[in-house]
Amino acid sequence: MPPPIPLLFGPMLLGAFFNTILYGVMIVQLLVYFQTYKKDSWWLRSFIFYLLIAETLNTGFSIGLLYEPLILKYGQPAATTFFPLMLPAEPIMTVVISTPIQMFIAWRIRVISERSWVPGLVVVLSLVSCGGGTWLAYTVTAIRRFSRKPDLHRPALTWLLASAIADVIITVALVYNLTRRKTGIVQTDDTINKIIRMTVQTGLITAIFAVLDVICFLVLPNTTLNFFWDLALCKLYTNALMSTLNAREGLGRMMSGEHGQTNVLFADNSFLDENKGQGLHLSFRRSRSLDADHSRTINAGRSTQEDIEMGAISVKGAHDI
Repeated sequence: MPPPIPLLFGPMLLGAFFNTILYGVMIVQLLVYFQTYKKDSWWLRSFIFYLLIAETLNTGFSIGLLYEPLILKYGQPAATTFFPLMLPAEPIMTVVISTPIQMFIAWRIRVISERSWVPGLVVVLSLVSCGGGTWLAYTVTAIRRFSRKPDLHRPALTWLLASAIADVIITVALVYNLTRRKTGIVQTDDTINKIIRMTVQTGLITAIFAVLDVICFLVLPNTTLNFFWDLALCKLYTNALMSTLNAREGLGRMMSGEHGQTNVLFADNSFLDENKGQGLHLSFRRSRSLDADHSRTINAGRSTQEDIEMGAISVKGAHDI
């Protein structure tokens, strides 16, 4: 037997509303990005444009997901018996958005940590998540009926748990690598602390939503409460990425007092020669472009070498490997 109407379409409707609201937030962030960071590399801007297209399609599918049973099939038994035709598009669209974002951040972790095993693990988990989402879409198409919703457990768990674990690993890896780059200099450490807080806030929220999706799916199998979390998941990935991108300007100003770019995810490696006297050189990004190489130096009392990786100011002693 399908669940009662309120528990069948209520959570799906609220999830679609949430999805649409987050789409509006994303559009604002995209406008800010394209107006502010016109000198970003073409591939990054192309990636953001790809996310815009994918998220627009996802929002359309989410609306269509409810339009069919509530409007086209209103009052018909088929509306509460069979899954909506657009339901398979939901996991597919989520993984084609979340997987590239996770792999992109994994690459940036590789840049900052100069190690491959953690990024490699993230890539594997993101691919497993992608496979799980594809498997789920196929299974939804095959079983068709709400009464067989428990048959979706395995592919759904594969998809959501792999994605949640990848998000947690990403967050922990970024926090660890940023924490070990604290310098004891108040201004630098304050900025790193702000970056860490932003990393936790944007990284864990997607993992939390994925876990809540799994919990509702397992604990309440005869309802669609999991869709409240599920339908908003891909928008959270894109909004988290965009908030990180758009934070570069403010973080750069905080570090240098100028229009700068210091961010947890975006910047090239840059190393300064050690001062032969007692100076400490801090290098700050001055360009909005990811490829800008301008820097300035500040004396701070001891000899060291530093690099800017993933936008965070990272100061290393000569002994630091």
